[in-house]
Formats: sequence, C-alpha cells, structure tokens
Amino acid sequence: MSYVFDKGLMADQTTGELTLESVAKYAQETAILAKASEEHMNEMQDWLDILWLLLGSYLVFFMQAGFALLEAGSVRSKNTKNILLKNVLDACLGAAVWWLIGYPFAFGGPYEQDDRNPFIGAGTNFAMADRAQASGSFYATWMFQWAFAATAGTIVSGAVAERCDFRAYLVYTCIITGIIYPVVAHWGWSSEGWLSPFREPSRIIGGNGLIDFGGSAIVHMGGGGAALMASIFLGPRLGRFDVNGDVVDMPGHSTVLAALGTFILWFGWYGFNPCSTLAIKYMNIAQRVAVTTTLSAAAGGSTCLGIHVALGNPPDVSPALNGILAGLVGITGACPVVQPWVALIIGMIAAPIYMCSSHGLKRLQIDDPLDAAPVHFCCGMWGTLAVGLFADKGLTLETYGLYEEGYGIFMGGDGVQLGVQILAIVVIALWSCSTSAVMFYCLKRLGILRVPNDDELKGLDLTHHGGSAYTFDRTGKFFSQHGMEKSSSQLNSWVAPMETGIVHNGEPTTNGLYNTGGDAKIKLTPAPPPHLSTPNQVVPDGF
Repeated sequence: MSYVFDKGLMADQTTGELTLESVAKYAQETAILAKASEEHMNEMQDWLDILWLLLGSYLVFFMQAGFALLEAGSVRSKNTKNILLKNVLDACLGAAVWWLIGYPFAFGGPYEQDDRNPFIGAGTNFAMADRAQASGSFYATWMFQWAFAATAGTIVSGAVAERCDFRAYLVYTCIITGIIYPVVAHWGWSSEGWLSPFREPSRIIGGNGLIDFGGSAIVHMGGGGAALMASIFLGPRLGRFDVNGDVVDMPGHSTVLAALGTFILWFGWYGFNPCSTLAIKYMNIAQRVAVTTTLSAAAGGSTCLGIHVALGNPPDVSPALNGILAGLVGITGACPVVQPWVALIIGMIAAPIYMCSSHGLKRLQIDDPLDAAPVHFCCGMWGTLAVGLFADKGLTLETYGLYEEGYGIFMGGDGVQLGVQILAIVVIALWSCSTSAVMFYCLKRLGILRVPNDDELKGLDLTHHGGSAYTFDRTGKFFSQHGMEKSSSQLNSWVAPMETGIVHNGEPTTNGLYNTGGDAKIKLTPAPPPHLSTPNQVVPDGF
C-alpha cells in the first residue's frame, strides 16, 4: 500500500481517509528514514574528517620540499647534494622509525586504565602490530603526526650543515624521530600526557593544560633544542670565525632556492596550523587560524627587514625570509586563541627575538648555518609564552573549553595559564637539550660526528657523494656564482681550492692569480686583500 503526505500525516491513498494504521506506519517509516539519514550524515562526517587530516598531512609533508630548497640555497654549492640527501632521508627514515616506535611512544596503544603513562606512550601497537586499533581515522592520524615528526627531525639538518658526518646524521635522525620528539608529543598532545589539555579523565596540571595548538613548543622547541646542541658539539665550520672571533661571512649559493623554499614552507604552514583542528566541523576555528598565521608571518618578515635596514644595511632577501619563519614559529602555538591584531604583535616581536638570538650565538662562536636554533628554539619559546600573555578568553573557551580563567594575563586571565606555559618551556627545553647533548656527545666521542677537515674544505658533495650537484653547460665550461670560468679539463685542479678558499703556496702570481698547487691558476674576485699572504690561509668565500 502506498502513502502520500497530507497535512503532516499519512492518508490511505485508496480511500483518502486517515486511519490509525496509516499514522502508525508513517511514524515508523519516518523514524527509520531519520535514523538512516543520521547514520549517513555521521558516516559522511567521519569521511570528511579523514579527508581533512590527509589534506593536512600532505601540506605538512610538502614542507619537506621547502626545507630542502631553503637549506640547499643557504649552504655553499659544494655541499648541495649532502644537504638534499639529508632532507630526503628525513622523510624516508622518519617514516620507518615513526611506524616502528615513534607513534607508539607518542600516542600509546591499547592499554588498561591502570597502564596509562603520563611520560611516554605504552601499549602493544609497535609497528602497527595491533590491527584492532587501526580503525576509524587511525591511519589518517598516523600520517598527520608523522608529517609533524619529520618536520622536527628536519630542523636539525640545517644546524649541522656542511660539516656533519653522514653516519652521525643517520643515528641522530632516528633517535630524534623515535624517542626525543615522541616523548614531548606524548606530554602535550596525547590523551594521557601530563601536560596535555586532552588528558582523560582529568588533567594533572592546572589551567587548560599546555596550549600548544600547532607545536611552537612540542615541534619547534623540540627540534630547535636538538639543533642548538648539535651546533655546539659540532663546532663552527672551518673559517667561520677569524682569530679575533669575528664572524666571517659564508653566504649561501642561491638566494632563489632559499626564497622559493621559504614560500613553500609558508604554504605548508596552512596544513600545520589550520588542519590541527583535526576535524572538519571546526572550520570556524580553522579559518581564524589561517588568518592569524598569515598576519604573524607577514609581520615577522616586514619587521625583520625593517630592523635590518634601520641598522644601516641595504635591503636584502635573507632577513625577510628568516623573519617570515620566525613569525610562523611564533604564532604556531597560539594561532586559535588570539585575535588577528595580536597575531601581528606576536610576529613583530618574533623578529627581534630571532635577530638577537642569532647575533648572540655568533658572539659565542656557535655556528648555526641556517639559524635553526634562533628561529625554531627561541621563537618557539616566544610562541609558547605568548599564549599565557595574549590568549583571548572567548577564543580559548571555544577551542579548549576546560578552565574558564585559563587565558592570557594581558586579557584579564588569572595567571595560571601563563604558569603552565612557562613550565612547559622549561621542561621541554631541558628534555630536548639534555637528551640531544648526551646523544651528540656520544657521537663525538665515537669519532663519527664531524667529517675530516680535508673533506670539509673540498666539499661534502665531492668527497662523500660522488661529485658536484651542478653540471657543465654545453660548451663544457663550468661557471661559478662569481662569473669565473674554467674548462672541464681544468676543473679537478682548481675547483676544490676555489670553493674552499685555500691558497696553496701562498704567494700571488702576476695579474692577481694565485697558484693552486696544480697546473691551473685561479683569479679571486675581488682581488685578494694584502693580508692574505700567509701560506695555506683560509680566505672567506661565498660557496
């Protein structure tokens, strides 16, 4: 029997009369349809949440391309292959280690209530051994968190550029991805971590727990602390500081690559921050996060360049690029809980924090070629602290909704959240720096932390990776960044001395040529200053 809708009830189509039976059938069918519709909508919501996580994973993973280009452009050409290979393996090794132990240590596995560990993940899901847990959005969550873990490991590669032994790299990237980073991620983002706002059934510390939405502390301080320790234990590059301790400029070989890499990182940050909402239903938060991320990055780049020019320097690309990254790191933890105008302030303050910390490390003769520690560690501290200063009450309740007074003291908060943020800064810095220090100390004692001096001077591409990253033109001639030219037959006799800046035999020949110890002679541009008359002295170079 068919039914038609009539004034909200179902009538018998044959007689046109309302009967108790027709009303009952209508109610029953309506309930079935409503239940089916609800189940369909819930299923659709689940699929959209998975899609959102996967989109974020792809964007954050694309940041690896940004890191690769930025780091390649910021080192001398003789080390291009080396830095690119490290970035490639950050993704490859990182995925394997994250699958094996990293994800279980960070987010645990199936466990009984009594087995909950606030320090490190427990359970049995190593190497995804527990198939029962691999349901719902498990795989998408794994992908998203792996992309973050790979980012933390990649931060260190810039700090060790141009002098780190490849064996040491293999060791440290596995330890950072498998142990050091997962422990911090467990503290702040898991459902049982002692700092986590998501801890169930109750939080251990006050306020909302650590508010670190995209990872100013967990990702950037974690990776930045390891980068700082790596720079200290490796020591500076040969020729980086003169006998008086003054900095000798060693510019990267391609501003184009560095700029393109920074833009890719900025683009990838829209996966880092907005997609950290983890679900499509929080689009109202995600759209605000995208705006605060953009404004802080813009303010950081502009402010850094402005300070650079105000100090009497010509406008240059590098300060703007590092300022953008400083602003992005600074806003990452606070992005959903601050107003757009506050995001501008956070980015503006991140710029001088980066510049001062970079200058401070150089004064201490700590050589960090990519300024990884100033950008990630120091600006990560600032981003974590900024939450306790500027978090808006309404936005914090909307995003976390746990402790009503847990917002910024400048916005009227009671100071509890500021205390939590400071505590997190201290413990994450201690964990990251102390564990990394032990790791790099052991590598140094084993004699595998740094390459031999001769290898460093010739370039790691030539001595460790089978040759230069750059090839010859069709005429068989090689062109350096300074416009100097040599035929391919002469390359082996001059390229190493040219790129390392070593003056063999010390004495200049006629017409400004320096004897390289081989048949070929090279001409330095500009001509070498008079004080470069000491045999085998290292001269500054731009390679």
